[in-house]
Amino acid sequence: MRHCNIKTSVLVSTYNWPEALRRAIEGMLRQTVLPGEIVIADDGSTAETAQTVSELQATSPIPIIHVWQEDKGFRKCMILNKAIARMTGDYVLQMDGDVIPSRHFVSDHLELAERGFFVCGSRVKLSPEITARVLADSSFKPTLLNMPPSFAANSLRSRLLRRFLALRYGRKIDHLRGCNMAFWRDDLIRVNGFNEDLTQWGHEDGEIAFRLHFAGVGKKSLKMGGCVYHLYHKEASRSGEQRHLDELERVKRERICRCDNGIDKYLDQTQPRP
Repeated sequence: MRHCNIKTSVLVSTYNWPEALRRAIEGMLRQTVLPGEIVIADDGSTAETAQTVSELQATSPIPIIHVWQEDKGFRKCMILNKAIARMTGDYVLQMDGDVIPSRHFVSDHLELAERGFFVCGSRVKLSPEITARVLADSSFKPTLLNMPPSFAANSLRSRLLRRFLALRYGRKIDHLRGCNMAFWRDDLIRVNGFNEDLTQWGHEDGEIAFRLHFAGVGKKSLKMGGCVYHLYHKEASRSGEQRHLDELERVKRERICRCDNGIDKYLDQTQPRP
């Protein structure tokens, strides 16, 4: 499928880390193939993030849309749905606001884009020291020499291996990272987007992946290309994780393909129900 045939929207989730968000968006603007637009899903950040977005918008060659909601606790699924509802692209590339996309992130994802599939990419976790250098200097680039050896393979690129591994690697449905995924927007709408009943940390990516699977959408893995570099930070609290794991098991057990509390409430009501 040719790049020019797909209009892409990049979905970037963020919360109160404007320095990281700036680097993430700058990385997206240095892509070998630019996306059609960037949509920032902001779960209640303060004015500092809004100022950072405004500065990025002023110099960006593509639209950057800032979708913000009031901070009323962890509502990532809600803001993701609101952002997806605002998109104009047909293909959604999802990343977090604390990752730096590799230079070929968009082009490598588009190489695997195919109707009937969603795609899961890889990440490289950076050390605190390398993270500090990335945040301090926009020209600094992680290399094989300064990244953890256990993640180095994720940064390699090979078109031949990328295509060979697409349907062979990571065949478990929830072998994935929400900070590097891609979907057809109409597939997301068909399963009613992210489940807004999930209001704690974690597993919203696995939950929607299984609903897509039960809706007949296949999975591809993007290896040997399209990785993201994950900036170091303290891990979020997992105190409410079990609630999400229970919901994930219910989706798997009952083969649920559509959540009740999802994106439909934000869509143009003139659109036909998927």
